[in-house]
Amino acid sequence: MPLALICSERSPERELGGTALWRSNIERRIVGSAAAARAEAAARPPQIILVDRDLPDAAGLVNALRQGGQTRRVSVVVLARGDFEPREAELMGAGANAILRLPAGPEWDDRVHRLMNVPLRREIRLDVELRVRLALGAHATLPGVALNLSTAGMLVVCGGAMKVGDDVHFSLPLPPRAVRGHGTVIRLQYPDRYGLEIASVEGDGRQHIRHFVESAG
Repeated sequence: MPLALICSERSPERELGGTALWRSNIERRIVGSAAAARAEAAARPPQIILVDRDLPDAAGLVNALRQGGQTRRVSVVVLARGDFEPREAELMGAGANAILRLPAGPEWDDRVHRLMNVPLRREIRLDVELRVRLALGAHATLPGVALNLSTAGMLVVCGGAMKVGDDVHFSLPLPPRAVRGHGTVIRLQYPDRYGLEIASVEGDGRQHIRHFVESAG
């Protein structure tokens, strides 16, 4: 049974009880401190870890989870209430995969499901060409560098100003040939890192990405 580790000083059932996390096929462990979360994650790595933005030492916890051998590839999600706060950027910089806002909206369950099934990801450093749709149908071609890659998405560094929700066409020179596809910017890591969700890939490109990622040493 999949395990969700929830780290919050508040009782989370009131805010999350109506989401997929409270279904009978999900096991939940709830802790109220960063130290307890680290201990629980080390004892039994979960499929997803949800960290309250307001938890003391939340950034330190996220960083520790990313450094831990058993939790390095586990999805870490920040639970945030209200408007954006600068510490959210710190949490993303520490290695959180996403920020989910409370109260939970209609997109919550789909995002949680995808985050609990994160595919294998490979660290890389390859030039990537990004073609971004601008206002009034115009496009801009931006150079970037891909820092990691999976069949579902990639993390890129790009000097151009993109924003969450932008449609992006990409060309990635993945040996022995380029892979081309289309995706959406779903995450912004300040100041210039963007999480790109891959929606479609030309030809057998997704299979090529999978082989490349799985062939990592």
